[in-house]
Amino acid sequence: MIIIENTLVSDELLEKQFVCNLDKCKGACCIAGDSGAPLEEKETRALESIYPEIKDYLTPQGRETLEQIGRWMVDTDGDFVTPLVNGNKECAYTIFENGIALCGIEKAYRDGKTTFRKPISCYLYPVRIKKTREYEALNYDRWDICSPACKSGKELGVPVYQFVKNALLEKYGAEWFKQLEGAAAFKEAGKAAGR
Repeated sequence: MIIIENTLVSDELLEKQFVCNLDKCKGACCIAGDSGAPLEEKETRALESIYPEIKDYLTPQGRETLEQIGRWMVDTDGDFVTPLVNGNKECAYTIFENGIALCGIEKAYRDGKTTFRKPISCYLYPVRIKKTREYEALNYDRWDICSPACKSGKELGVPVYQFVKNALLEKYGAEWFKQLEGAAAFKEAGKAAGR
């Protein structure tokens, strides 16, 4: 574990490799799972305010879900999450292009319709944050649907923390990320020296 400011970073973020391969997984993370994407409280307000700008990007089923249930909900664990279509299918913000599940919010962001890219939990994936009283623990989340991403990451030699670099910069800032890179370089030097 690496301690940076108020975060605990799992060594696996430096040791494991990961690069999404949407051609193989088809965006399964947007359509699989028991619950919607985890949300921070401030993101619930963002989803409320951007809905008019993004709703035309969404599927009819997604819009219907968001208009019936709301832009976000609280799941059985008491966490803020995105709603699921029919309560058990894809995230209500999911769109489909060429058979691949993508984020409608992110598409609107790329088109300049909103400054909110997407929930940070989605942007950071496969990194998951668990909050404790004193720290935010950043862990590598293993999910069998991501085996193509693990294979791609290994082939390309891209560690998890580098794959999610932009998301980590958005969440924690440049100084924090510089410290993480320093820890990674120190670990790499130790491995090379046989320590």
